[in-house]
Amino acid sequence: MKAEEHYNAVRESLEVIEESVQIGIEQRQRTIGFHCSAAAVDMLELFLHKQNSINPGKIVKHDFFSSEKKAHRMLPEKFRDREIIIPILVQLETKRNQLCYGKIKPTKDIEDYLAVFHKVRSFFDSRGLTYEE
Repeated sequence: MKAEEHYNAVRESLEVIEESVQIGIEQRQRTIGFHCSAAAVDMLELFLHKQNSINPGKIVKHDFFSSEKKAHRMLPEKFRDREIIIPILVQLETKRNQLCYGKIKPTKDIEDYLAVFHKVRSFFDSRGLTYEE
């Protein structure tokens, strides 16, 4: 995917997450699960592209983060802060399917998931990633 498409996808996901919070996270559990995961992966791809750590045609999928072992195997061996971001993305992904496909979760679980997503976003924001070209 081209950088422009990642920027658009991140912005869309951030808008949908914000709308879901305004509507009520209890009513948008699945939407939050899908869009937090998708935005995090798009942010990672933008981050890796900016470092020239992956080829433009490389696709990073959310299921790469079903375990740390798989993430380490599927991602480039070397990129800035690899050991910091992988565990956070794995933490996000392990709860994704519960939100997307499981029964309705308590509000606290959804808030905790959003907190992990905000940790992902803060990580990328602090490293200079922006969501505009």
